[in-house]
Amino acid sequence: MRVTVDRAITVMWERFGDPLTLADLADAAFVSRFYFSRVFKDATGTSPGRFLSAIRLTKAKNYLLRTSLSAGHISTMVGYNSVGTFTSRFGWSVGMSPVRYRYHSESGAPGVFVPSPRCPERRGELRGRLEPVAITRPYRVYVGLFGTPIAQGLPVSCAVLEGPGDYRLPGVPDGTWYIRAAAVATTDVDPRPWVRRPLGVGECGPVLVRGGVCDGECALRIRPMALTDLPILLFLPELDCREVPCAVRLPVVSG
Repeated sequence: MRVTVDRAITVMWERFGDPLTLADLADAAFVSRFYFSRVFKDATGTSPGRFLSAIRLTKAKNYLLRTSLSAGHISTMVGYNSVGTFTSRFGWSVGMSPVRYRYHSESGAPGVFVPSPRCPERRGELRGRLEPVAITRPYRVYVGLFGTPIAQGLPVSCAVLEGPGDYRLPGVPDGTWYIRAAAVATTDVDPRPWVRRPLGVGECGPVLVRGGVCDGECALRIRPMALTDLPILLFLPELDCREVPCAVRLPVVSG
């Protein structure tokens, strides 16, 4: 199963600009479409179409950082027929428009790692602990709370950690939630943001909040990224800014 999924994801990265269909990906993986869809979601937590969309948006981010091409031109290069659809999906996933993303990268702005305004009723609080991380260089960990296993859109609540220890995610509405984390280097990073990668990722959930009370605490363990992990789309300064703002300590954002 893993070989099948890895083969398909490799094709996505190589042919992100092509009009790939489910049949194309299943054929590349040498399996039926039904079997491919099932094993792909089991391995990645999402559908092939959504994974391909994440790859295309990652490539779009790279083009915005590396070139002066317009958003319309880039949208075509990464496989979108409509610039409106591209801009909408980019804004939803990254947290800002393509034009603003380019501006934030060039200006060194801290990004938009803030709670989503779509949840007006904020009641509970999630608590957890980031376990010691096997990373020898200085790092920062971004922790976000999302409504699905996929870290897309702005987080409902978030925290920024400078090392292992307790964390809290305040202002959480009742419901089922997923915690996702990304560790990024804060020193000795490549001067080219389009080639930077997270040092590792972590996840926890689903976690139930009912009546403002969480059903438990979440221990986060950072692990190396795998091919089956969706690329990080949210704007994170250490990954996206041309000059990494190492001296900036980003606050925990409460509801």
